[in-house]
Amino acid sequence: MMSRGDSFYLVGYRCFQRVLHSLYYLHGIGTKRKQPKLGRLRNTYGKSTWKAAVSCPRITGSRALFSAFWARFWAFTSRFIGNKRKAYRKAYIFPFHTGRSVAGSRWLDSTSELRWEFSFVMKHLCIDWSVEAVGQIRLNQSKDNCAIHLKMNVIWLLSLLFLCFGVLSNGSQKNLSSRPAVVNVGAVFTFESTIGRVAKIAIEEAVKDVNSDAGVLTGTKFVLTMRNSNCSGFIGMIGALQFMETETIAIIGPQSSVVAHMISHVANELQVPLLSFAATDPTLSSLQFPFFVRTTQSDLYQMKAITELVDYYGWRSVIAIFIDDDYGRNGVSALDDALAEKRLKISHKEGIPPGASASQGDIMDILVKVSVLESRIIVLHVNPDIGFKVFSVARYLGMMQNGYVWIATDWLSSVLDTSSPLASDTMDSMQGVLVLRRHTPDSDRKRAFLSRWKKLTGGSLGLNSYGLYAYDTVWLLAHALDAFFNQGGTISFSNDSKLLSIGRGSRHLEEMNVFDGGMLLLNNILKSNFVGLTGPFKFTSDRSLYAPAFDIINVIGTGYRQIGYWSNYSGLSTETPEALYGKPPNRSSVNQRLYGVVWPGETLSKPRGWVFPNNGKLLKIGVPNRVSYREFVSRVRGTDMFKGFCIDVFTAAVTLLPYAVPFQYVSVGDGHKNPNYSELVRMVAEGELDAVVGDIAIVTSRTRIVDFTQPYASSGLVVVAPFRKLNSGAWAFLRPFSPLMWGVTACFFIVIGIVVWILEHRINDEFRGPPKHQIITILWFSFSTMFFAHRESTVSALGRLVLIIWLFVVLIINSSYTASLTSILTVQQLSSPIKGVESLINSNDPIGYQVGSFAEHYLSEELNISESRLVALGSPEEYAKALQNGPGKGGVAAVVDERPYVELFLSTQCKFRIVGQEFTKSGWGFVFPRDSPLAVDMSTAILALSENGDLQRIHDKWLATSACSSESTELESDRLHLKSFWGLFLICGLACFVALVIYFFQILRKFRNAAAVGANSTGTGSSRSGHLQTLFSLMDDRSGHTKTGHKKRRIERSLSENDKEDELKSNPKKKPIRNSLEITTSTSE
Repeated sequence: MMSRGDSFYLVGYRCFQRVLHSLYYLHGIGTKRKQPKLGRLRNTYGKSTWKAAVSCPRITGSRALFSAFWARFWAFTSRFIGNKRKAYRKAYIFPFHTGRSVAGSRWLDSTSELRWEFSFVMKHLCIDWSVEAVGQIRLNQSKDNCAIHLKMNVIWLLSLLFLCFGVLSNGSQKNLSSRPAVVNVGAVFTFESTIGRVAKIAIEEAVKDVNSDAGVLTGTKFVLTMRNSNCSGFIGMIGALQFMETETIAIIGPQSSVVAHMISHVANELQVPLLSFAATDPTLSSLQFPFFVRTTQSDLYQMKAITELVDYYGWRSVIAIFIDDDYGRNGVSALDDALAEKRLKISHKEGIPPGASASQGDIMDILVKVSVLESRIIVLHVNPDIGFKVFSVARYLGMMQNGYVWIATDWLSSVLDTSSPLASDTMDSMQGVLVLRRHTPDSDRKRAFLSRWKKLTGGSLGLNSYGLYAYDTVWLLAHALDAFFNQGGTISFSNDSKLLSIGRGSRHLEEMNVFDGGMLLLNNILKSNFVGLTGPFKFTSDRSLYAPAFDIINVIGTGYRQIGYWSNYSGLSTETPEALYGKPPNRSSVNQRLYGVVWPGETLSKPRGWVFPNNGKLLKIGVPNRVSYREFVSRVRGTDMFKGFCIDVFTAAVTLLPYAVPFQYVSVGDGHKNPNYSELVRMVAEGELDAVVGDIAIVTSRTRIVDFTQPYASSGLVVVAPFRKLNSGAWAFLRPFSPLMWGVTACFFIVIGIVVWILEHRINDEFRGPPKHQIITILWFSFSTMFFAHRESTVSALGRLVLIIWLFVVLIINSSYTASLTSILTVQQLSSPIKGVESLINSNDPIGYQVGSFAEHYLSEELNISESRLVALGSPEEYAKALQNGPGKGGVAAVVDERPYVELFLSTQCKFRIVGQEFTKSGWGFVFPRDSPLAVDMSTAILALSENGDLQRIHDKWLATSACSSESTELESDRLHLKSFWGLFLICGLACFVALVIYFFQILRKFRNAAAVGANSTGTGSSRSGHLQTLFSLMDDRSGHTKTGHKKRRIERSLSENDKEDELKSNPKKKPIRNSLEITTSTSE
């Protein structure tokens, strides 16, 4: 059934047919009865105009008929408009609904534009046309310039008006059908390349699958046109520009990153999305090129995988060989950044010219230069043609043998997957190489496509990961177009004002138009989410593909073996990334693992990754030319050789290394004073020296710029001060305790006496009597406990508890005092006004330090000692002189230096001693540049020297000490201080406090009972003074059950019983009579 739009075009077609017939007859082209043939019209009015009209792919049915006659009308009028109309022929268009112009410069879908077209024609036919033109028209043709003036009859004019107003009335409503019959898509890549051969077939199969799928692009055919770039960036660029001159809404490609950089600028301007499945340059960012969409993984992730691989095996630096174009340079730049995050580095870079300009001789020169460098880890980031040349030359130079590591990017895996098996010579030249391959998860759909691929190619061509990404790219665009049309998007183009401002010329830049729906299509591409052959296909917020991952393979024999995976989610693993996505991410070193590798040279042992440069240069080992303490390091006079403790340790460690170390000593210092060791460290950090051997202290500020080996000697800052001998003297017995200790002990003796008196006063007659007698008893009892000679016995439980604890305290004090006094009277004592570093901080006396030592910085920066107090001393002799003179005679109060120097100094200077404790802990080590592999191996060798005893033997050889440098000479205080006994005093004090609390609680209870009895007897309350008097009376009154009372009763009872027995014997009949004493006693009881 014909639609309303088709009915209109059919009516228009009939009207135009009549009009054109009349025009043809009037101007002698034909007759009404015999119309000119189409071929004659095409030859007469121009092939280009006719071809554009009748071949427009968007005009179907009645619209095609109308368009054909519209083309005839234009061809006819062009004869009367003249050459100027021909000049404008490419600038104006036919009024096709959603149709495109001959030149492809603008679109017509509005009534106003159609009106203008009729106005233009009528004016140049010298017909009075009253419709005003809409839009900007710059045409200077006037009626006077018309070649022929026509007089149209009324019927002819009415037919034109009928047609015009019919178009205007019906054109006011747009066609609601937004899906075109076809969509044109372009593709640019190299057909004969490793990637291109596979991608071409994969894209063709994807287009077939899209067009045969009724669920995608319903009613619209996906038409893809491919152009071969022939491995030329220029041709690839031209091919992409040709697509942009035509009705192409998107371009798949380009394959080359170089072409992508150039075309992306044009794509941004014309808003045509570029979907590249092979341009992996990380710098093709979405910020600079918003219309560039990468449908594969960026090299940014590939370089992260290489970095984690290098770090996993413990290598510190690599050499990068790359193709010198955007793809190679930017890929290596990404590798450099990734390595820096792990504190690794690229030690050397070598670029190879792209294309055929790189000869085998050029590659040999590059590899010869690489072979003499330190690193043996080589990353090869090139294209297949150059890559195989590099491997061939490397094998010829012996660089595929034991000790080398080659890591190839995914260019090699693409060749292995596509053209395997390769020639035996080619495979032999890359044995042991590690290769990365873009990971695509296994699935039923992928296996089905692989089976289909084998049938298509007959097994002659393998399928690589780029082919899978190319297939999914077509489906990505199909899904995006489907969403684009569902959202009401239309295929329309418009002129680019920037190109029109340049002007028209032979380049025809005006023919490139802006895709009006480009932004909408781009957004739909980025929002797409489907499952393809490469797995889940969707984009992240930074427009990278979801879940980047790589396979790690090892070339062995005639093929390869997979040793693991890398994913941005969990790092290196022997499990597939899909199995790890369901688990929490864990990048700890314990979980990073790979299977074993067969390295170049057919060895299973991991290569060390570096050697000493074989360039004829020796390592420059800096050695401080010391003036003092030459036992540690000193220069042999008249030679360039050095000797000493540090030199022997270094030489012994080097001999334990599994390789030879070519080096030479470089003397640092003028020989008049010790060099500044911080300056030595700086020279290593800046590359002036390769290492420093000497007595270099390992301190925090130095470790920030260089690496140190394992310490081979312990060190730390100590204080050296003069001393004097102490004689015993008459008051030597007071020296075991400090004054505070004496005072606290005396106070506790008195306190214990008072506490025991309070607890025993009421019930023990030995603690009663006149006040004077009681005071003497308290003092006597307390101090007699010192010798356990107290005669008074305690009766109460509380008093006995306090006394037991106090006697234990007295026992400890007596034992400590005896031991300390014995030491004082039998061992020679030394004394110094300086007790340690705290004494130096609190005083204002000058302090000496060794020239070049880090002690100066530590004292001034860490301990905040004024630099005006610091005195530089250059030799042991200066040490002794300054200490002997003291602060009063221009000397120093003490010297702060490292323990090894001090021990050597005290071995010959017995007048000075170490005071206090060592207040820093550090060590001596050898200095190497940051991340130097030699530092690690030297540390292992030093540990071996320590374990086998060689390190101690070297120490004894150079640093044997005399008797006065033994530990017994160190100054330490022999006095006992309160801090050693405060725990005992605390326990005793708590016991006294608890006993008193319990005692007073008992007194208060008796007081309440007595107050209650008194109130009942008198019937009235008593005054406050009466209560106090009663309380004190209870505390002071003797209890009936005293110790003396008990003794008297026992004596009297014994006497009375004896008298009774005697009386009964003399007079048995006499009744026993109790004597008055017994009666009195019983009464009192």
